[in-house]
Amino acid sequence: MEKIRHQFTSKDIAALIIPLIADSFLSILIGMADTIMVSRCGEAAVSGVSLVDTVSNLLITVFNAFATGGAVVVSQYLGHKEEDNARASARNLIYISVIISVIMTAIILPIRGHMISLLFGSITDEVRMNTDAYFVPILISYPFLAVYSALTALSRSERRSFRTMMVSVMMNAINIGGNALLIYHEGLGPRGAGIASLASRIAGCAVMFTLMMNRKESLNIRGLLKGPFSPYLIKKILRIGIPSGLEGAAFHVGKIMVQALISGLGTSAMAINAVAGNFNAYSNIPGNGINLAMITIVGQCRGQDNIRDVKYYTKLLTGLVFIATILINIPLLLFAPQVISFYGLEPSSIDAAIPICSLCLVMCTTIWPFAFTLPNMLKAVGDVKFILFASFTSMWIFRVGGAYFMVKILGMGVEAIWYAMYLDWLFRGSLYLWRVARGKWQEKRVI
Repeated sequence: MEKIRHQFTSKDIAALIIPLIADSFLSILIGMADTIMVSRCGEAAVSGVSLVDTVSNLLITVFNAFATGGAVVVSQYLGHKEEDNARASARNLIYISVIISVIMTAIILPIRGHMISLLFGSITDEVRMNTDAYFVPILISYPFLAVYSALTALSRSERRSFRTMMVSVMMNAINIGGNALLIYHEGLGPRGAGIASLASRIAGCAVMFTLMMNRKESLNIRGLLKGPFSPYLIKKILRIGIPSGLEGAAFHVGKIMVQALISGLGTSAMAINAVAGNFNAYSNIPGNGINLAMITIVGQCRGQDNIRDVKYYTKLLTGLVFIATILINIPLLLFAPQVISFYGLEPSSIDAAIPICSLCLVMCTTIWPFAFTLPNMLKAVGDVKFILFASFTSMWIFRVGGAYFMVKILGMGVEAIWYAMYLDWLFRGSLYLWRVARGKWQEKRVI
């Protein structure tokens, strides 16, 4: 019996996934380093950084949504052997990223104080001061981050994930070194952490831009200033990017509403939630890396109308997410108290954080892959409207509605926020599993 040949070899997959997992870790390390290193300045500083990260993640999600839209279009053109259209799509993705990020920064920068007051009204003056100090340099960094996100998405589409990992190494070195200098030596606290993040994002954007200008790149962006600005290609990118952006925006607006609920529980609750959020991020490092690979692999298979391999790689990559998450969560679960102690929380806050963080690791191992890996397969084939419906419904009924019910009606504390989130994961994961199994996605086309 002849052995079935698949579009990607095991070596191809390993070469793509391993750097992406490392890159995912390094990307998270920037925010994690800000939180841990600024913890020397007290719980108010940790809370201030956490509040900004909550808002920032909403905007970053929008940038990543358009980058994903571009990556899906480019991957399918590459799979279909249309390299000219792939390069033109790459240039138009850069145009979109620059325009949207500059507009966002210009609008938010002058009203940042009012935005923080509107979203997190019941916070102390000390937390508010730390929030503003960190927010300004982070806002200035958005255009650089948006272009960097687009360029790394394009690199993943052409299977060059190793270099995105190396650029992340450089960015983290700049960020951590900058934190050490500006927080510890200069005493700038959260402002220093924000400036270090800004410097790392400028450097990452500059290096990726230089690399993608190389003539030897299959997706080189030479002639960027000459155009053409293609409404046809932009429409294709936006067809994926807008629903993905709305889905991500709804997700993070819900998180911001929940964060406002947490802020009413006090500074200690905000700090505990920030630590649990970092545990959630640690746990999903390998899954996020594999999820990014899903876009490239499934997108190129769909570009060749290779439905058999779309199904095969969906099962394979989802299985890898489960295995990788188990492997990283076992040591995290065993050493959770020691890790939590690094954050400089009060003893009572540490005691409250341990069970919350431990349960988070269990839920990430069992239900997170269904809720966050399967939708990347659906994005890669263009089935984005269903994702928008599922995530929007689940977020507002379970994560937001459930959290407010448990806190306001049942009188529960910060742990209720996480219980509501697990209900959200369970519901949306069930919907995605049903959609993938049903096969309706086979009717969707991007190019």
